Amino acid sequence: QVQLVESGGGLVQAGGSLRLSCAASGSIVSSNTMGWYRQPPGKQRELVASITRGGTTNYATSVKGRFTIARDNAKNTVNLQMNSLKPEDTAVYYCNSRAFGVTTIYAGYWGQGTQVTVSS
Repeated sequence: QVQLVESGGGLVQAGGSLRLSCAASGSIVSSNTMGWYRQPPGKQRELVASITRGGTTNYATSVKGRFTIARDNAKNTVNLQMNSLKPEDTAVYYCNSRAFGVTTIYAGYWGQGTQVTVSS
């Protein structure tokens, strides 16, 4: 069993920044891909960014150039730095850990989610 605990969400004005953090514990599979997903109100969950153990990153087109994902394999943490936030970034953000190469949206382990609200 893997436990993921997110922190760092909140309310911010458009153009502002937030940093999300996720701490993983339990039966960690060190080779897992870590990622952040989000679910806007009334919409489906979507990938925001992911990072493999080796550091290869993948970003949603909508966040490229604004968000940066990073992980610390020794500490089992993954962070998401979000800059130039827009109202359309408003969503519940979820930390995820999954086996390498698995792309199904709802696969793997999930945190409880943290709310990010961007006001215009």
